[in-house]
Amino acid sequence: MPVEVKDMTLDKVAIGPVSARVYQGAEFSKGAPIVLFFGGGAFLDKGVGDCPVADALASIGAIVVVPDYMTPLGNAFPKPLEVGFSIFSYLANKRAGLGDRKSLLLVGGEEAGGNIAAAVALKARDHFARELDGQVLLSPMVDAFMGSSSMREADAIGMRARWAEGWSQYLSAGVCHPYAAPCLCSRMSGVAPTLLLTANDDPLRDEALGYAGRLAEAGNKVRQHVLPAGTGWPSIYGGTSDVEATWQDSVRQEFAGFVAGIGQH
Repeated sequence: MPVEVKDMTLDKVAIGPVSARVYQGAEFSKGAPIVLFFGGGAFLDKGVGDCPVADALASIGAIVVVPDYMTPLGNAFPKPLEVGFSIFSYLANKRAGLGDRKSLLLVGGEEAGGNIAAAVALKARDHFARELDGQVLLSPMVDAFMGSSSMREADAIGMRARWAEGWSQYLSAGVCHPYAAPCLCSRMSGVAPTLLLTANDDPLRDEALGYAGRLAEAGNKVRQHVLPAGTGWPSIYGGTSDVEATWQDSVRQEFAGFVAGIGQH
């Protein structure tokens, strides 16, 4: 399905106006799922750039809102989360003219954006915000200690120093709150259904799968998929890759199955 992309300002968000880019299939149907998607950037990048994952999701009928969540209040915790949760609350109440009342509302994100999405889902649980229908986490950065076995592969794709710098800036207030590093959260039950995607050649693989495992052990619905090495997966968050990106069909298939499962439930 062809995808239309437009820039807009979410001007009625509680924290103030937020710039966003909206990806929408040209032939989207009524009740199309709305995905509030936080792009990567290692907690360092501001602004809104191209988002291949958003394009892939929109190509199968989703309406994907990619906000500039770092610029309004800065990139130190908890400010990006405050922006993210304010946008979620706005979409839950008003939809910003997107979709309709039958549309599922999901949060999602890649890398640092996956951290924000996971934190929004935890905060939605804690604030009894039942409007959240699910979360889509693609290689989320959830472990500030960067101590997993797969993290040893970070140098090979040029990301270790960037992630270390990003975590240092994000946690510059000196606090490691469960919302800041979701893998530290001790209460995992009651979270919205989760789709988690990673790849065998992804340095964030182990912390992502560990987080999915804890969600599942706590009784939450979790769908996870590990792509094989060689799909160019690390390129979604800026990692270097020598192969052509072929991850798109897997993302489309897993997302479609996830949304169908939520709808049936």
